[in-house]
Amino acid sequence: MKQIKIYLTIFILVFISLPALACTSFLVTPGASADGSSMITYAADSHIRYGELYYFEGGPKEPGSYYDVHHRWTHEPIGRIPYPDTTYTVVGYINEKQVAIGESTFGGREELVDTTGRIDYATIIHSALMRAATARDAIRIISALANKYGYNSMGESFSIADPYEVWHMELIGKGVDLQFDPDKDKHYNANKGLVWVAKRIPDGYISAHANHARITTFPLEDGKTSITDKNFDKLHDPDIRVIYSHDVISFAKEQGYYEGPDEEFSFSDTYAPIDFGAARFCEMRVWSFFRQVHSGMDKYKDYALGYDLDNRMPLYIKPERKLTLADVMSFKRDYFQDTEYDISKDVGAGPYGKPYRWRPLTFEVDGRTYIHERSTATQQTGFSFVAQCRRDYPGHIGGIIWFGVDDTNSTVYVPMYAGIYHAPDSYAEGNGSIIEYSEDAAFWVFNKVANFAYLRYDHMIDDIQKVQSELENRFMDFVPAIDKAALELYEKDPELARKFLTDFSVKMGNYTVERWEELFQFLMVKYIDGNIKKDKDGEILTNEWGKYPIIEHPGYPDWWLELIIEKTGDQFLYIEDED
Repeated sequence: MKQIKIYLTIFILVFISLPALACTSFLVTPGASADGSSMITYAADSHIRYGELYYFEGGPKEPGSYYDVHHRWTHEPIGRIPYPDTTYTVVGYINEKQVAIGESTFGGREELVDTTGRIDYATIIHSALMRAATARDAIRIISALANKYGYNSMGESFSIADPYEVWHMELIGKGVDLQFDPDKDKHYNANKGLVWVAKRIPDGYISAHANHARITTFPLEDGKTSITDKNFDKLHDPDIRVIYSHDVISFAKEQGYYEGPDEEFSFSDTYAPIDFGAARFCEMRVWSFFRQVHSGMDKYKDYALGYDLDNRMPLYIKPERKLTLADVMSFKRDYFQDTEYDISKDVGAGPYGKPYRWRPLTFEVDGRTYIHERSTATQQTGFSFVAQCRRDYPGHIGGIIWFGVDDTNSTVYVPMYAGIYHAPDSYAEGNGSIIEYSEDAAFWVFNKVANFAYLRYDHMIDDIQKVQSELENRFMDFVPAIDKAALELYEKDPELARKFLTDFSVKMGNYTVERWEELFQFLMVKYIDGNIKKDKDGEILTNEWGKYPIIEHPGYPDWWLELIIEKTGDQFLYIEDED
């Protein structure tokens, strides 16, 4: 027992020293979207994550076959999970039934990590997508898998959508309580499983989560609108809008986390108490999303800034307009524009307005701790997506994951239909890695553009956004025609329709990478050595003899020059010659 306690302590110390995994997810219900689709987003914001489109082919599985589980944050092998008899095809984070799942890690109480567990948060998502025909099924499956195999991760918020509903689920493990089983002559974890709450976002509303638990109080089980996991037989009753683990409150009381009445129990306040960092680095991103679609969010600004932690922001709001797919993509590119916290405007942005801050997010000066802002758009994104679930189409056609790699500000969201047979080569698993460069991998081509742009961001981002808009608008114009053609094919031959969708998605993905390589070459020519060559419609302008370019030197902004003088005095003073 002493050795196990030491192992747990070491695990926690190693775990909290890993690069912070910070993700941002938005949830849009069908009634809140302009086209009636459910939409969820996800950004895999990690300094070690590689951007690639995962693909899992569904169908019957051989009896006795299994898949290995490697921990998402270390790649340590932690278990083997048997396949079910048959599975659904999964493209990224959406399956052929149009069930989509995204996440953000909130951490919570460190002692609740089950270090003996055989499944982690990433595997539990993909395992649910293999099996779930609806969002509600996914909730049940996530709970069942964790209870069976043990949950070897910290606290998570999940966005779960299908064409009809969007759910917000929050969960955390129950730690390790080793007991000895004399019949099997081995120890087992008596605390195996999860405590969790899932709330359906009311139709017409939106929600979000960004690395902090956001579910507070919830209606207790009444069998009509709220049930526990003991009553999964009522799972698909359309009036049920809250589901939770039967022991979510009793476990908290047993552990000494909560002593009040059940009806006042708050999941977030108990399992992941709010503090300044959780508000400023996490809830601020949610606030910035909400404030763009609702005029009443100023009253929660002090909460988001970490100054008034008692004034909790609601889990969901009703937007003042219907949100389009383009809207949601633009929200992924938020860095607090049009607020006094715009990261591109303060001195940390440098002379060229770079809306990013290298890590760490906190720093000390004269014994006081300060912060850099953390926005939705961030440089260390491995990949991100906007998933659409559309009820008017069969699953293979209705589900689209608009997928992009690297920094959301400079990515391109490419439509990948849920019915495709494989990913584009440029986005496929195995084409490069975070430690292996591949010249035709989407991740590395997009990183070339983004990292070059960091040198002179305020100018280069305009050129990037022109091509970004060109591609995304073209794809959004294409999709209705592709939908129509695919549906006509599907009614005659579903397999042929899937081949058609595969051909479209693959060509658009590979074309995007080719076009981005062309953009990189253009940027290199235009901006090399800090110069800026004049251009028109993407063509470099030359002098009248057509040999040399026309060069501009915009110089540094005045505030930057004044800062240099403030720090150096007369060191760089130009001395005029005397007559």
